[in-house]
Formats: sequence, C-alpha cells, structure tokens
Amino acid sequence: MMPPMTPYSPSSPSPPRGSIPMSSPKTEEGLNLDSIVESMAQRPEPTTNAKHAPKTATLRIAVLLNSYRSLLLPAIRGSYQRTIGAVAPDAQLAFYEPANRPGEFPNPDYFDLIVLGGGNVDPRKRHPWILEVHEFVRRLVRDYPHKKLLGICWGHQTISSVFGGKIVDAAIPEMGVASVDLTSEGRTFFHEAAALGYFRLQQHHRREVAVRPHGFTALAHSNQCFLGESNAILTFQGHPEKDAETARLRLHDSVRWFGFDALSDEKAWAHLEMLINTPHDGEMVWRRIFEWVREPWTETGATQLKAVLASAEAEKASKM
Repeated sequence: MMPPMTPYSPSSPSPPRGSIPMSSPKTEEGLNLDSIVESMAQRPEPTTNAKHAPKTATLRIAVLLNSYRSLLLPAIRGSYQRTIGAVAPDAQLAFYEPANRPGEFPNPDYFDLIVLGGGNVDPRKRHPWILEVHEFVRRLVRDYPHKKLLGICWGHQTISSVFGGKIVDAAIPEMGVASVDLTSEGRTFFHEAAALGYFRLQQHHRREVAVRPHGFTALAHSNQCFLGESNAILTFQGHPEKDAETARLRLHDSVRWFGFDALSDEKAWAHLEMLINTPHDGEMVWRRIFEWVREPWTETGATQLKAVLASAEAEKASKM
C-alpha cells in the first residue's frame, strides 16, 4: 500500500437478462456509453496468482445491482467479475436487479455471500423497490441470521438506514481513490492493513452516513466501514469492486458534483484523473471479505440486531 492521500476537494464548489428500456426517468448518470460498457463487460477475467485463490470450497455470491435503468450495468457486472476473479477465480456470481425487476431477490439458501451493491438513486427515497430491498435485509436478519451480507456504497447507506443510521448529503462529494482510516477495531479486523492503519479504495458518492446504525461497530473513521454485532453484516462506503476502468466511466459526474469538466478546468480534471488511476487495496479488501465469509456468526449479536429491527418497526408504527 502507498502513503495516505487526500480525496479530491474542489477549491471552488461550483442487464443480465433482457434489455432495459431507454425511456426512463432521470437517474444520476446521463451518459450513453453502450458500446464502451458492453465491450468492458465482455473482456476476459484476469489471470490470477494462485497464492490469492481461496483454499476452501467454491464461494457462491449473489450481487444485487441497485442502479435504476442504468447503461452502465454491463460494465458494473464486468468490474465485479474482474476484481473478485482476481482473488477467488472459482467464485460463482449471480446478479440481480431489484430496481429494474421488482421482487427479484436471491434465495439465501443458495449463496454463501449476498452483496448489496451500489445504486444511482437516493437511498432515502421511498420508491417501492427500495422498500422491498429494506424488507429483504430485514428478512435476512430475521430468518437467515447466519447469512453473510456485504453492503457497498448505496448498500452501506441502505443497511445503515434500516438499522437506524442517518444518511445525509455530503458537504463535498468523493470521487477517486482515497484512504480509509481504521479504528482500533478495524486494525484488528483488517490484519493486512493493521501496521499502516488504513487502506485505500475507490470512492464515488455524494451522500454519506452521518449517524452510525445501532448494533454495528465502526471499523473505520468517518463511518466508512461497519461490522454488525452478529459478525454476519459488513459494509463499506468505498468500492472494493470498482477498478479504474469502471471508475472512469463516471468522470462526467464532475460537472454536476464539482462544476468542471476537462475543457473548463484542465488542472482539476487532471487531478481527478490521477485520483481515479491511483493504485488501491481492493484486492486486499476482497481477500479479507472472503476470510470473513468463512468465519462464524454469533447468536448473541444476531439477537441484538433483531431487537434493533423490532424497535425500529415499533417506532415506525407509533408514528402512523
């Protein structure tokens, strides 16, 4: 790993099955990249170093992609395949799109790990499909307390919300590779990063968790990473699944987020490109995730998380 670096901060804020209709409501992307993303998704997975491959049985992973009618979905799938394949080449991935196919969720019995991935819709919205995702998370905790659930970016925020956390607009959005500073608990959990006290991930978000969810331990400062008390839920604000190739497809967000593009501010654009192309520790993070998947869950912690859900539902009912 390399020394810490500061995320970009502007000086002056200024489908796996079938096709997805194009006459969609506005999302947070707004760029037609069909030919680019399709070619990226079809690229072969990387040749991996055998020392990174798990020595245990094949992992079965369900990935929920929460981008509504996004042209980037093929590229996002490809990025998961490449980054996971670099660490666990035998892993079996299945992709689901609850935003585009309401009610489409994996059967937890079939998977070792369920990933609640990123999205392009404000997680605070009350769209029916978002509420279905909330109920899916609650059902996992109630009926499958041993099942490992991983939240990434939108998933990190959504899981936090379900357990009483608070999501807010970030004062300054983050884009590009940034350091994630570990708490003492995080140093223990991420043993490969313990000596340095941080790791680095791609970031791409303009919302963040302001209040930690109940029943979770902070593994990183600034609410960047949480571990549920049951040891069955792990969440990251950053993107271990995102490589630079995929991150570059969202560079155009700089116009809405920071008020510049390559033509209006060449220096700021070059700095942003540098951050996106900076080496990161996604591979190390995936190795630790797959170790964690094999670790035992705790019944005491699961009982605590169920109590948190019950309390939240009772509070909601009292306000109706």
